[in-house]
This record gives sequence, C-alpha cells and structure tokens, in this order.
Amino acid sequence: MMHKYKNSEAKNCLIDKYIAFVGDSRIRQLFYSFVKLINPQVKEEGNKHGNIPFEDKSASIKVDFLWYPEVNGSMRQCIKTWTEGSAAKPHIIVAGAATWSIKIHNGSNEALAQYKVNITSIAPLLEKLAKSSDVYWVLQDPVYEDLLSESRKMITNKKIDAFNEVAVRILNSSSRNSKAKVKMFSVSKLIAQETIMKSSDGLHLPESSREMNAMILMNVWCNKIMKPIDGSCCQPQPPLTLIQKLAFFFFTLSIIGYLILNLIHRNNHRKNKPCTDLESGEEKKPAINTPISTLELLLQSFCKLGLIMAYFYLCDRANLFMKENKFYTHSFFFIPIIYILVLGFFYTENTKETKVLNREQTDEWKGWMQLVILIYHISGASTFLPVYMHIRVLVAAYLFQTGYGHFSYFWIKGDFGVYRVFQVLFRLNFLVVVLCIVMDRPYQFYYFVPLVTVWFMIIYVTLVVWPQIVQKKANGNCFWHFGLLLKLICLLMCIYFLSYSQGAFEKIFSLWPLSKCFELNGNVYEWWFRWKLDRYVVFHGMLFAFIYLALQKRQVLSEGKGEPLFSNRVSNVLLFISVVSFLTYSIWASSCKNKTECNELHPSVSVVQILAFILIRNIPGYIRSVYSSFFAWFGKISLELFICQYHIWLAADTKGILVLIPGYPMLNIIVSTFIFVCVAHEISQITNDLAQIVIPKDNATLLKRLLCIAGFFSGLLFLSAVQDQSRH
Repeated sequence: MMHKYKNSEAKNCLIDKYIAFVGDSRIRQLFYSFVKLINPQVKEEGNKHGNIPFEDKSASIKVDFLWYPEVNGSMRQCIKTWTEGSAAKPHIIVAGAATWSIKIHNGSNEALAQYKVNITSIAPLLEKLAKSSDVYWVLQDPVYEDLLSESRKMITNKKIDAFNEVAVRILNSSSRNSKAKVKMFSVSKLIAQETIMKSSDGLHLPESSREMNAMILMNVWCNKIMKPIDGSCCQPQPPLTLIQKLAFFFFTLSIIGYLILNLIHRNNHRKNKPCTDLESGEEKKPAINTPISTLELLLQSFCKLGLIMAYFYLCDRANLFMKENKFYTHSFFFIPIIYILVLGFFYTENTKETKVLNREQTDEWKGWMQLVILIYHISGASTFLPVYMHIRVLVAAYLFQTGYGHFSYFWIKGDFGVYRVFQVLFRLNFLVVVLCIVMDRPYQFYYFVPLVTVWFMIIYVTLVVWPQIVQKKANGNCFWHFGLLLKLICLLMCIYFLSYSQGAFEKIFSLWPLSKCFELNGNVYEWWFRWKLDRYVVFHGMLFAFIYLALQKRQVLSEGKGEPLFSNRVSNVLLFISVVSFLTYSIWASSCKNKTECNELHPSVSVVQILAFILIRNIPGYIRSVYSSFFAWFGKISLELFICQYHIWLAADTKGILVLIPGYPMLNIIVSTFIFVCVAHEISQITNDLAQIVIPKDNATLLKRLLCIAGFFSGLLFLSAVQDQSRH
C-alpha cells in the first residue's frame, strides 16, 4: 500500500534533510516530481543540461539535481567529494544514467564495456555512502521505440536491458558481504513498461508515471518516520505492548488449559469404553456423557478466541500478508450489489409472525444492509458522493433499529434490571474490547460500537428515571402516554443542545475515564463528529416504536397474514407517498455536490428514506409475510461482520485490502471472504457462550462478576497509563 503524502507531511518528514538527484534528463524528471510533493508551485524551468537547486527554508529542506548524464569520471568525482567529507553529505542520494552513453557511442559494445568499468569504479564509493545515507540506483526505464527521434533510434530496449543487467550485477555483488547496500530503484522500470507508450517522445515518462515514482520514493524514506496506517511498505513491525504481551500469555494459558482438560476427558472416556459381557455376549452401555462444564466451556471459548486473535494479529499487525490500495470503479461496487440482491431473493421463506418489523424482518434488514456496507468499504466507494450519502442512511437505519428495538423491549416488558443491561453491554462490547487489547487500538477506533453503546444507555436512562412509564401502567391511564412524550421531548432538547454546543459535549467526554474511551488522536472531535452525524435517528426510532405500539394496542393496524396494514385506500395512498419520498431522497442524495453540506442536512432528513422503506416493506401483506433467510443469517452476525472487517477482510485499519493470495484478486476475495464470514460467525457463538457465563441471572453471582469486571478494567486503565508514560 502506498500513502499519498500531502505537502505538510512531506515537509515534516524531510525537515533538515539534504537530498541529491544525480544523473540525466530522466533523473531530472524524477527530481521535479519529488520537489513538487514539497512545493507544488515549482516550475520546470532553467538550464536543462545543468545543475538545478531547490530549497525550502521553512523546513530547512535542500534538494539538488546534479547533471551527470553519463557514468564516468565526472560522476565518480562528484560522489567522491561526499565520501571524503569535503562537501555536505546528502541524506538521500538518487542516481542513475545510461541512455546518453548508448546515444553518444551509437549503441556500440565498447560503450557497454566502458559503462561496466565506470560503474565498477563508483560502486565502492556508493557502498561507503550507503553506510550513512540512503542510496538508490535507478534502473533505466524501457523506451517506446516507435516514437523515438532519429537521433535516439540506437536506444533500444535490448541495449537498456544489457546496461541494467550490468548495474544490478556489479552493485549487488559489491554489497553481498556488507550490511550497507545500494538499493535498486526498479519500480520505475515496472511502471514504464505499462505507461511508456503514452510518452511524448518515447524516452521520457508521462507526468502521471513520474508522480507515481516520486510518491513511491517518498514512501520508501518517510514511512518509517511518519508511520502512516495506509503505507504498508518500508515500516518496521510495531513492538508488542505490555498489554498485548499479557493478552498473548493469557490466551496461551487458555489453550494449554483446554488441551490438558481435553486430554483428561479423553483418558476418562477410554476407561469408560463399553466392553463385551462374556456371559451374555452383549455390550455393556457406558454411563451417559455428562454435559460440558462451565470451566470447559470457558476454556474452549478462550482457546478458539485466542487462535482467532492470532489470525487477526498476523493479518493486520505482522508483516506476513500483503495489503493493497482500494481503487473505486462503478462496476466493482454495483455488480456485487446486484449479485447479492438476486441471491437474497432465492432464499425467500414465510415469517413466523406477520407483525411490522418482526424479528425475521429486522434480521433481514440488518443482513442486506451489512452486506452492502461491506461492499462499499472494500470497493472504496466513499469517494463517490451519491453512494456515500445512501450508505449514511444505512448506518442511520442501524441506529434507528437500536432506538426502536430497545424502546420496544423496555416499554412492553418493563424490565429495567441490571442483568438485561449488562447482557446487552457485554454482547455489544466484548469483541471490541478484545480487539483494543490485541490490536493496540483505542475504543473509539471502532466508532459504531461506542455509538450504539452510548445510545443504548441514553434510552435506558430516559426510560428508567422517575417516573418509570411502561405499557402496562399507561394502559390504565392515558395520562401516562403524555408523560412519556414529555420525556421524549426532554431527550430531544438535550440532543439539540449538545449538537450545537461542541464545547459542552467535549467537556463531558474529555473527563477521565470517559476520555480513555472516546479520545482518538488525542481529542474527542471524531466522537463528536460521529455522534452528531446521526444525532436524531435514535430518537426517531423510539418515537416510531411508541406510535406503532400505541396503534397496535388500539387495533388500528391489520397485521394478519396477507392483509394490508390499513384499509386498501389508506394503504395505497401511504404506499404512493412512501415510494415518492424514497425516490425524492435518492434524487437529492445523488445530486449532492458537497459532502460537508449534505452531512449537515443528513441528521434531519435520513429518517424520510428509513420510514419510507419500512412502510413499503410492511404495508402490503404479502411482502410483510415473507423474508429472505439468506439476508437474515447475515443479519444475526451483522455486528461481528462490521467489526471483523477492520482487520481480516480489509487491512491497514480499513485503509486497504488484505491480500492472502497475491496475483489472483478474484481468488483472494473468495478465500479471504470465506474465512472472514466463518470467523465472524464463530465469534458470535463465542460471545453468546461467554455472555451466559460472565453475566449470570443470579443477582449475587452477577454482583461478584461485575466487581471482577470492574477490577479488570481498572487494571487495564493502569497498564494503559504505564504504557503511555513509557511511550512519552
């Protein structure tokens, strides 16, 4: 993966550095492209066959182009002055030449022999420089022979290959027994093979190729200094933190413990093996197998989780697998979308119940949305604004379901006990907490989980504070409905105040220990942005649930199998309005010109398309009575899919794509997707198993477990503080 360096980043990386480009007109091209990364205003002017200096005084950066079109005594003398200390020694040296030698000597064999002698003489000097500087020898790019002028016809690709072979053989052999090594900059040659036919003269690369070469050169030097997430080249593997080492130790113990327990059980099973009764000739049946113990289930879960986390680490922290940049095309996004939608229709089944937003329907909704979001991420479609705006609606729809689902549960059940609260919190956060530890990432990095967690707590607090109003109480007196509406209005006012008071919001979430959860890159701005982007949609979900359940209680809705939700006339009118609203939003989103302006309107208008979809999906009885089991299956593991994609499907913390099988993109996608989905499903099972053990129903046991969890997080905060101090 290649990071695209901005001017400010390039200056920060190269501050107080001296870079020298030594060679012919091709090296001069590379010099100008490199300098433009520091200052885009630089013009390509001046003496083409002479030295060209550049200096950025603000960052004390000096970049020189030194005109030495041939590898000869003059170039040797220039390099010698740096080795003998009579001149300032560059931190980076980029050198290369050959085409002039071919041209001047008309491509003769004597020119190649002389080139070999000359490069042999400068090799020790370059090696000496390589001990303290980065030295790159640029291999000669191929030419497009059909475009070459008559004076350059002797420069053939066959000759260029011969000169490159000499350079590689001599410079590599001279450094075979040395730690310092002249690096071969061969990527320019690979790029030229694809783009030289676009050259204006057949010799010099087109501008886009030169810029690519310069950016690669910047990545080679700067990635180890700036450590960009999306620059996978030339970075050392990050050292393990103390918390990561402890996690590794814990998972290792769990695996060993599970294996020992398994061996003991196998040994006991052998002892209890059925044997034949000699008198009757019948087998004696062994005792019935005892169910798996809590300890065994716990060790089994942590054993599987440990192996899965090792895979996560190898994929996105170790330098074991390659990563590649995303490149968006319409076909790369829309063709998979069409394919999965068609596939989803093939798995249509009848629902167990025909209520609005029944369980199968909400699982289906989550499933197809998650699949679309996954395709959006891997295709890099965020660069296409209409797609980005529609994906924002899908994220808002997840939060709408959060408001709808949790409000409905508390309103109908009236269960505000700590067991329910901590079960939800555990299921939402378990995987993210483990990943924060193993992958050394802050909690806010997995932004969606903090978002749904905070909104769940807001819903809970809104309904649990006095007076506690639930459906059972409200049925006895309509006055309580107004009381609940008053609560919802107060919630809306609080959301409105915080959305327009960034200072107050940041003060709240900058308090310790909340800051440890919601800070990213030293501040809570990212959390503020994410929260503000969908600030009203959870409220809309709660309000929709309240209105729907009130209408259902008064039997206004017809929710029988195959029946329209309202009378035929009302259903047709609402269906027409819904379709028009849905399309109107899509037209508006597709005509967006500015992401910032559209994001400002999004919190208020996203609910239009969400409600339109719900009505289109539920008003016709025959549509409400069926669902796609294919999408519903993915919906049940949608949270795990969303989180796991960060490291084992995408790569470099979602900036790129994981490459398990280089050179075969389609096969790579198939294999990595299969593993990714299997892992997400397994983690969902592990989370469910551990939730029953860690969060038991018995209040006394639950209290003890919660104290243990509090102790665990206190220890984590302490170790995190120790780590931060050691880093600083």
